[in-house]
Amino acid sequence: MLQRSDLSLMHKWLSAGPAQKWYGKGQASSYQAVADHYMPYIEGRKPTQAFLIRYDDQPIGYIQTYLIRDYPDYSSYVQVEEGAAGLDLFIGEEDFIHKGLGVAIIKKFLGDFVFVNPRVTCCALGPEPDNIGAIRTYEKAGFKYIKSIQLAEAEEPERIMVLKKEDFIA
Repeated sequence: MLQRSDLSLMHKWLSAGPAQKWYGKGQASSYQAVADHYMPYIEGRKPTQAFLIRYDDQPIGYIQTYLIRDYPDYSSYVQVEEGAAGLDLFIGEEDFIHKGLGVAIIKKFLGDFVFVNPRVTCCALGPEPDNIGAIRTYEKAGFKYIKSIQLAEAEEPERIMVLKKEDFIA
């Protein structure tokens, strides 16, 4: 689980590089803004499970999951099935980007944290249409494009991709 002591690393990742370009968009880059955003997850005040991604015990990125229905505003835009979990992630350490780790990270996380929840029937994520590398990774992990949505507060649309639990298990 993400810890308070991880916030300086999250701040570093979200302030520069690919993580800032795709994931940190719209988030203020100050340490306090990062702490304000992630402390509710750490303290259990928001229903998101947040983790650092580790490779050989080195933190290299961030991954989170949540039930989409627990975020009614977002759920009203996404409009996926009732048992849908959301998934968001990034690799923050540039030495680990484009090394073929994404699919393995996603599949392991889905198996260990997302699809073990009996209420979860599918998993959805929403990369920006221009984030071609992420989209290809999600497709390799089994996600299928279903639609594009435009959130009121977002500059760019989201390309909603879904992986059904039964397809993952098969």
